[in-house]
Amino acid sequence: MPPPHYDFLIKLLLIGDSGVGKSCLLLRFCDDAWTPSFITTIGIDFKIRTIELDGKRIKLQIWDTAGQERFRTITTAYYRGAMGILLVYDVTDEKSFNNIKTWHSNIEQHASEGVNKILIGNKSDWTDKRAVTEEQGRELAAELGIKFMETSAKVNDGVEEAFFTLARDIKTRLIDSQADTAQGTPGSQPGNNSVQVNQPAAQATSSCC
Repeated sequence: MPPPHYDFLIKLLLIGDSGVGKSCLLLRFCDDAWTPSFITTIGIDFKIRTIELDGKRIKLQIWDTAGQERFRTITTAYYRGAMGILLVYDVTDEKSFNNIKTWHSNIEQHASEGVNKILIGNKSDWTDKRAVTEEQGRELAAELGIKFMETSAKVNDGVEEAFFTLARDIKTRLIDSQADTAQGTPGSQPGNNSVQVNQPAAQATSSCC
């Protein structure tokens, strides 16, 4: 069997209220595309993108979850295998911002301990309709003890940086530390520190947002 065309596989999860632009962020990052149409994610969707990070090829498997309450029981099953989670709110929708603490509680309840997280304020280009200031976002992130960034999937602002920042944090926590542990271990070989995740069987396709 030929070796995989990547050094590590990392699973990421996008969570947040319906309509905050999770699918648009995913579409922008993986396909460098954007659509103004709004089609609700049904259950779960995912895309894959392989990136170069600190001299390593890292395959990102990014899962996009439905934000509606009726899909909450479906999406919680995907928390456990996630290595990193992007909590997304809409800067023009104060309710989606206020619900971040609930989403964060879900992470604490269902995700693996120590999972990397980043808070994302999306739709930053909508300056005339902004309801949540950047400072409010930073304050909430500080309260939750996680990093914060604002993004715009529409104009492609901050999207790459957000995903790369989270991926680098995961690499530092899981891969680099694992490599340090493996050094000097009898029988250890390069490539044995690859991080793999099992792919859930059920999935549904969707478009934006």
